[in-house]
Amino acid sequence: MVLSILATASLRMESPCRRALSRPFEGANAGVAGLALMTSGLLLRNADVWAPEPLGTNDVLILGGVIAGIGSFDAPAGWPIEVIDLAGAILAPGLIDAHTHLTGGGGESGPETKVPAVPFSAFTTAGVTTAIGLLGTDCRTRGMAELLAGARALERLGLTALCYTGGYEVPPVTLTGSARGDIVHVDRIVGIGETAISDHRSSQPTYDEIVRLASDAHVGGLLTGKAGVLHLHLGDGERGLAYVRRALAETEVPARVFHPTHLNRNARLWSEALHLSPRGLTLDLTAFPPDPGEPDAAECIAEYLAGGNDPERLTMSSDGGGCLPVFDRDGVMTHMDVGASASLLQAVGRARANGVSFMGALATVTSNVARLFRLHDRGQIAPGSRADVVVLESDLRVRTTIANGRVLVRDGVAVVKGPFER
Repeated sequence: MVLSILATASLRMESPCRRALSRPFEGANAGVAGLALMTSGLLLRNADVWAPEPLGTNDVLILGGVIAGIGSFDAPAGWPIEVIDLAGAILAPGLIDAHTHLTGGGGESGPETKVPAVPFSAFTTAGVTTAIGLLGTDCRTRGMAELLAGARALERLGLTALCYTGGYEVPPVTLTGSARGDIVHVDRIVGIGETAISDHRSSQPTYDEIVRLASDAHVGGLLTGKAGVLHLHLGDGERGLAYVRRALAETEVPARVFHPTHLNRNARLWSEALHLSPRGLTLDLTAFPPDPGEPDAAECIAEYLAGGNDPERLTMSSDGGGCLPVFDRDGVMTHMDVGASASLLQAVGRARANGVSFMGALATVTSNVARLFRLHDRGQIAPGSRADVVVLESDLRVRTTIANGRVLVRDGVAVVKGPFER
């Protein structure tokens, strides 16, 4: 029955990638057809599809948690398929937030300043369908067991949730006794981070220690097929990216392993990152609206793309659940904000207002992240991909979030919540 539906659909595949995936139930996806016979589906009609490249107005058929086709479809009579007319609303890939404190961050001005765990609906109402969690400054009262449990909790509620091993400090806190071992033996751990450098809160790691962590991340990734990235927290320190620059010149560790974040912390650091970009680094911006004097992620996206840099090597994350502190010259925190995944689409909107194409801005939180983290079944809207999508209003407010084919947000309201959310 599934094959007959697809045979009567008028599919339009605008790119070689689409043509390669035009038979979603063959080869590796052969089992999807059988699965679809047993599950309900969704037919999203009249969607303005951004995959993230623009595909125009199409219907998107979802069966068994997988995108079965893009084109023009008639809902078959008798099938348990919900039809949702999007009436020209934007349909984009679900967002991938590669830097979020699932269990909360903070604590840098005493235990009362520890940020609580992020509610499930804070992800879904922001259009996030995949979250990658981490520890920050506090690796003493928070730990890897708690982080892993938090990731599993989000997964049980309907998201994909992965995590890094470690935190700010070196040697990193781990589950198995080594960072490489955590990547190899723990299914959800995809890299090491956020390891702090050039920051007064870091453990002041040496160059050799950072190179060893990069090697552990790389080889752990090779042994498992995972991303194997070293996600580096950058502070305001004068050393900036000096360790990364030296590692690219002196070691065999591939540039893709190093994933420095918070690069829009100050203008000097962003300029340094831009100069290193041609070496093959993927740069990560923090989406939260900047403090006075800090570069806005939206402006950085515009500058990066206008400079002819590789458009696939720029990502943006939220620092959701993390403390965004401001310190005085004595290292005392004067005030703090808290990051949120909602900042991602807000920054995409600001980038669009700065002249960036919607596709270029959207890729920083979808396909570019998926490519770096080797999440080959998401970050795009294509037949055979996981049905992680978000419906957006013209002003990029989230109307509907669908993860693995399941509606989690409908008409802007979270229909699935964590057990302790009101």
